[in-house]
Amino acid sequence: MTNYCKKKTGAKLNGFAYKSNILANDFFFAGLAKLGLTNNTLGATVTTANVLQITGLNTLGVSMARIDYAPGGLNPPDTHPRATEIVFVLEGALDVGFVTTDNKLFSKTIKKPVAGTQRVAGALFASSPTVDDAVLTKAFQVGTEVVEKIKSKFAPKK
Repeated sequence: MTNYCKKKTGAKLNGFAYKSNILANDFFFAGLAKLGLTNNTLGATVTTANVLQITGLNTLGVSMARIDYAPGGLNPPDTHPRATEIVFVLEGALDVGFVTTDNKLFSKTIKKPVAGTQRVAGALFASSPTVDDAVLTKAFQVGTEVVEKIKSKFAPKK
């Protein structure tokens, strides 16, 4: 297992002290399983799970968060430079919006599990507007005929 850093002592890497005695507990955090209080101004609470809570994540570029909402609750606009955000709704529905770096807004209402799932194949081969064939052929290193064949499998049945 790779060495990582911990906040307490020693030489620093990524702002956290180097640790060589890695324990299984360094990769565990029970906080995401706990309900957050929503009786505040925004009607929402964010519980983060990053290197501060899960010390084994240091240098891995991984973090997670749980957001609990009251009906009508709001998580204010925020940014995640060079990061990915995945939204999973356990109960109810959530209006989610993402603004790209070229200021395009993508929004969607996500309902409890499965309804908000984004399948990679459908996103790439059945999107509207479509992903350019040249991008798909280069990304997957296949010919245009293979891309067209895959796209045809997603065409609406007549």
